[in-house]
Amino acid sequence: MDPGLGVGGQSSATGPERTMVSVPLIRRLADATRCWKHRRSILAVVVLSSSCLLVVAGWIFADRRLDEGAGDQPSLLDLLDRVGKPSLTGPEGSLSIPATRAPRSRSWTSPLAHQCERGKPTVLQRLEALKSRSSTWRRSVAIHPTNFGERLLRDAKGRQLDASPRVVVLHETVYGMTSAINTFQTPHPRDEDQVSYHSLIGLDGQVVDLVKPLKRAYGAGFSALLGEWAVTNGALKGSVNNFALHLSLETPVDGENMQSRHSGYTARQYDSLALVLSGWLNSFDLPAASITTHRHVDLGGERSDPRSFDWSQLQLRLAALGDLCVS
Repeated sequence: MDPGLGVGGQSSATGPERTMVSVPLIRRLADATRCWKHRRSILAVVVLSSSCLLVVAGWIFADRRLDEGAGDQPSLLDLLDRVGKPSLTGPEGSLSIPATRAPRSRSWTSPLAHQCERGKPTVLQRLEALKSRSSTWRRSVAIHPTNFGERLLRDAKGRQLDASPRVVVLHETVYGMTSAINTFQTPHPRDEDQVSYHSLIGLDGQVVDLVKPLKRAYGAGFSALLGEWAVTNGALKGSVNNFALHLSLETPVDGENMQSRHSGYTARQYDSLALVLSGWLNSFDLPAASITTHRHVDLGGERSDPRSFDWSQLQLRLAALGDLCVS
């Protein structure tokens, strides 16, 4: 900078030789500055408004794309049907799940294999004899109405839902049958405290039906299967409850803790379990691959039930009943 120039580029000299800017020019510059500020404000408003319109248009376009693509996505039953077939593609028979409203969840490979061979005739004979006297080992118990509800046809945002039962979730009680039933018979006004299963199976094979299959039991809070859930309460996370059937096995005494394993379930429990599941599979035209666990559908990573479950015992009985030979 020239040492003779002060701030603003004006001369620092004094006297008659000082260069002056005429008053009319100053006024014109001031007017021009005010005009530019006014125009800049208008331009900013125009740019901001245009940006908002572009964002809204983007939302509308995205919503339309989602609505248009929804019909192209396979249904949960389609996915489960693929799970039950040996012609799956991908590593370990895993499925590529399309994007849905639910959080990303693990693929499901059913431990139950396709089987048309009935196995030992004695197994089928035992199960048929047990089924013929179901009144001696199966009963219904009423629970408090806060702990179950209707299957909803609309979600929290008013969108249509398929509420037909198409998933079976297996659980365990952790404590005894009496404790579980007492819990379900206790009023729970708060939504987050409500809990129930459709049926319980005791160590002695006794079945207690608590919620009718066409009603909604509250067996799995934050859950999804193959990327599907239903958000029926805007204040809570989604779950499979609106389209699931929940069945719980009584835990043996040595499992009344938080350990990862216990001694397992009894032969009578597996017999009753097979008969209850067979009834549901046939009533709702479900594939055996629709039978899963609370551990698998849980999205919170907090559930591990049913612990020590032996899928081979269920395989043996469902095969004898002819429920694993479905194309």
